[in-house]
Amino acid sequence: MQQHSVHYRVVPADPAAHLFEIQLTVINPVATGQIFSLPAWLPGSYMIRDFARNIVTIKAECAGQPVALTKLDKQSWQAVPCHGALILKYTVYAWDLSVRSAHFDQSHAFFNGSSLFLRVHEQDDKPCSVELLRPKGREYKPWRVATTLPLNGAALWGFGGYQANDYDELIDHPVEIADFTLIEFEVGGTPHAMTISGKHYADNGRLAVDLKKICETQVALFGELPPMARYLFLVLTVDEGYGGLEHRHSTALITARDDLPQRGETVINNGYRRFLGLCSHEYFHTWNVKRIKPAAYLPYNLQAESHTPLLWFFEGVTSYYDDLLLLRSGCIDRTGYLELLGQQITRLLRTPGRHHQSVSESSFDAWTKLYKADENAANATISYYNKGALIALCLDLTIRRESGGQLSLDDVMRALWQLHGKPLIGVTSEGLEQFIEETTGVNLKAFFALALRTAQELPLSELLGGFGITLNLRPSEGAEDKGGRPGNGKTPPYYTGMRLAADPVGAKASVVLNHSPAHQAGISAGDLVMAVDGMKTDNSRLDKQLSRFQPGDRVTLHGFRRDLLQQWQLTITTPVADTAWLSVAHEQQTGNWLPHQEDGEK
Repeated sequence: MQQHSVHYRVVPADPAAHLFEIQLTVINPVATGQIFSLPAWLPGSYMIRDFARNIVTIKAECAGQPVALTKLDKQSWQAVPCHGALILKYTVYAWDLSVRSAHFDQSHAFFNGSSLFLRVHEQDDKPCSVELLRPKGREYKPWRVATTLPLNGAALWGFGGYQANDYDELIDHPVEIADFTLIEFEVGGTPHAMTISGKHYADNGRLAVDLKKICETQVALFGELPPMARYLFLVLTVDEGYGGLEHRHSTALITARDDLPQRGETVINNGYRRFLGLCSHEYFHTWNVKRIKPAAYLPYNLQAESHTPLLWFFEGVTSYYDDLLLLRSGCIDRTGYLELLGQQITRLLRTPGRHHQSVSESSFDAWTKLYKADENAANATISYYNKGALIALCLDLTIRRESGGQLSLDDVMRALWQLHGKPLIGVTSEGLEQFIEETTGVNLKAFFALALRTAQELPLSELLGGFGITLNLRPSEGAEDKGGRPGNGKTPPYYTGMRLAADPVGAKASVVLNHSPAHQAGISAGDLVMAVDGMKTDNSRLDKQLSRFQPGDRVTLHGFRRDLLQQWQLTITTPVADTAWLSVAHEQQTGNWLPHQEDGEK
């Protein structure tokens, strides 16, 4: 291993205490006193996370003598000037079971570099080397290393030396260390792999086939894969979980183990479809956000919030294509895709905040609203993932309609890749809108003004109708009804506007929608409903009890707000039509947008 002038040594030291030990060697510290810091956030997850809070101990030495460290702020330290190599030794607590930070126990070790690697100020543009060591103990002999960090003496999947050209690259290659399952395939001559850590019963062969189809479909859309030695899906299975975070040559994913395809299954169930959609979403980010970037992220300022009104495009467009590319790859059929699209529309319709917040505002305020959503979020905000995906749908259909089917959003994405992604030239809001108009020759000023900067409804029904698809609305049929399908005739005869959370002694209101019957009755999020018309209730009984009443009836509810007894008068109301499903009205009109396939998902 070649040791560079900035070198990190990582030891998963104590799995029971969840501690990594890191030794950072700086051969030539700056003469005025070297400064070090950890990022406050990491790209792709727009919330201040203060990773430095997980540093448990930290000390410095030079030529075998202690060197004093002064803490400058919550995430920065400065060493006194010294002559010779400066060595920092610090421990990091790793107990965040997510894709964002670091986690270490007896089953695996995972980290993003932003959680472990202190930045060496004024030297963060220099090459650095990393040595990854195996945990001590016979039980860790089967463990291997999964990362796309360039090799520097280590064997593929092995412990030892790795390297990066600079700090930005260093923290953009997450690391998984475990006795993982390895699935390998090739896309366009570039090796691809998926590692799965955690207990699972997945059909590895089926995963390889389906992932290959999805990746090849995306490469075909953009025309090429960005230069890389290989691409890696890092998957952690848990009982219940879902999430992903994109990186330049890899993605970190967390999923429910039952969402993976089980051996012997031949159909794509909802769980596996969701997992494939997650993989598709994060892989699409290889182009859209990792290379095609907002100008505000060139370079990233990881010490404080970096605001942009463009997350609707980088997450929303990606959320539009993730499912659409499942269809194009043949992993799902048109019926399955229309179901997923209907669910997207349903999510928006069930969010009263769409009347108050524009998607540009949602993007800009991601740091304090989307990523810190509270019980009132549905009333006050929208998701730029959700509405952004539907704006991308409307934009795609508008371009197709106005160009007579000659152009689409695909052409925009390819042009963005060639003119912005490959040369790494950031885009601004105004520049992006102008670029789309120039690429397509379509005047979209009125569309952008309405869709991006107002809280008005999108012209979904009109645009879908022009492509032979009818947007249908019906009432919800219960808490598990996500939309996307016709109803089964079991619509509850009431609507409360109250979403419930599990509680051992009653029915707990987690969200109360504004202007709903629950809101009018005075119920608030956090209230615990314990009786209906004098009879004890809980989550399992509330639905049946309220179904006994008719619209217009007033029902007395009793419960608690904190420790105070409450009484509410709830007026039963007819359910609202907030659940969408799509049907094909004119088969001949869909071909320009949706390929026709036989029903029945493959």
